[in-house]
This record gives sequence, structure tokens and C-alpha cells, in this order.
Amino acid sequence: MTFATVARLRSFRRAADELGVAPSTLSHALRTLETRLGVRLLNRTTRSVSPTEAGIRLLEGLGPAFDLLDDALESVAPFRGQVQGVVRLNAPRLAVAMFVRDILPKMAERFPEVTVDIVAKDRLVDIVEQGFDVGVRPHDMIPKDMIAAPMPAGLRYVCVAAPAYLERAGTPDTPEALNRHRCIGHRLPSGKPYRWEFERNGTPLALAISGRLVLDDEALMVDAAVAGLGIAYVPEFAASGALTRGRLRQVLSDWMPGEERLALYFPGHRSIPPALRALLDVVRDVGASRKPGAAWASARD
Repeated sequence: MTFATVARLRSFRRAADELGVAPSTLSHALRTLETRLGVRLLNRTTRSVSPTEAGIRLLEGLGPAFDLLDDALESVAPFRGQVQGVVRLNAPRLAVAMFVRDILPKMAERFPEVTVDIVAKDRLVDIVEQGFDVGVRPHDMIPKDMIAAPMPAGLRYVCVAAPAYLERAGTPDTPEALNRHRCIGHRLPSGKPYRWEFERNGTPLALAISGRLVLDDEALMVDAAVAGLGIAYVPEFAASGALTRGRLRQVLSDWMPGEERLALYFPGHRSIPPALRALLDVVRDVGASRKPGAAWASARD
């Protein structure tokens, strides 16, 4: 288990964090194993750790054994009375907000012994390499070797502005008219500007909108729009509270694209751990109870 964890995470530090031991303890254990086997299992440098050819062969042989062990451990779960364990999840910040508001309260109620460890990152990561049990991505971006489970709702984008701004500057009637307005730009984690996407009669349109203000956080973009600093292009989830209270108005509604589907995804080559299965059950039940067409409530309501 120690060797497999270090090889999977490619890091003694991350493996030590996951196993709850000191990195020096792991290093000593691996050297003892290599000495006993008479082969080097890991290539070590000051920056990285990777399995040798012998290490890869050992990992391939251990895979079925770990699957059998997981199955055996899961078979005794009913005798514990409650599901226990840790689920490590990687998701974009907005998806994390959805989890915190709509899924985690039900998770805590039904499975109080399960720990959900969430890392919010807007850039895509390799969840297997990074040691996550499950991730969230747009449905059409999930790798083919992963199992996908739909989220209860997706992301729908809206253009919004404060009533005072629209009274002062007018309301745009086409996306091209945004060039005559003050717009709040969105910078991606890569540093590139986010292109505003529109659609009319099935024809997509993407515009590189320049603005006097550029932000990298959707909540701050909503705050800036409420303050009258211009028009923002944000997920409806982030702006729903301000829209409901009348602090923002939606513009170009007829030009907005449909909802972007999101899904949980996880490796399909191993049995599902009880804690992850519990999370998937809650997500499924939240989706089943959600009325068709209903939007996620804003975490800022």
C-alpha cells in the first residue's frame, strides 16, 4: 500500500499527507522494501518520484490484489452500522459552491461519518495522479476511461448589469453592441481572457470583450456589476441572488446559450469505495428531487 500510494501520487510528501505519516517514514519503508526485493522500485530526484520498470511491473501485479481487498473491506461495511471514510474531490469553485449549499448538508445528515475533502481549482487536473477520488468537469470534457455521473444542475451563463448603469448607458440589443458599453472582463486561470459566448437560432457567436475592469472571480464580477461598473458575463448561479433582489437585471437574454452540463467523474477500473458511493447516492437523490428547469440557489442569497 505504501509503495502504491507513493507511485500513484509521484510524491513522498503528498503520499505522507494521505497516509498520515512522516515523509521520512515512507522513504525508510520504501528503501527497506527495495532492499528485500533486490530491485529499485522508484526513481528519485529532488523534484520528482516515478516508478522504475520493475516498479511499474509490481504496480500492475498489485492492481487486482487491491481490487480484491477493496471488495473484502466493502463487504463488512454493513456491520459497522454507518458508512465511514474520506472522499477527496476536485472541482471548479462554482461547483464547490453548489456542493456546499445543496449537497453537503444532506451528506452530513445521512452519512455523518464520511469526510468530504474538497480542493477548489478552476484548471483541469489529472484526478488519479493528484490523488483525488472524484472530480467535476463539463460532461463533454470527461476522459473516456472515466465513469461519469450527472450533477443535479449545470451552468447557464447570463449577461447582467445594475439598473442604474442601464438607465445611464442604455440596454444593448445585440452582442456587438457591447463594444459601446463598459464591460467587466473575466481572466481565466491560464491568464487568457474569457470569450463571451452567445447563440441565436442555433448559430454560436464568441466575442473577445475588452473591459476597463478585469477580474478572475465570478463573485467579484457580480459585486462589480452591482456597483454599476459595467456589464458582466457570469454563471446564473453566481448572480441569482442579486437578480432576485433587483440589484441586477439580465440583458441579451435571447442570445444566451443553453445550460452547460456538469458531471462527477471517477476511475472505472476499481470498485467504488463506500464513502464515494455515499456521495454519489446523495448527488443522485438531490437531482431526483430537483424540479425540471429549477436553477441552483445562489450561495450568496
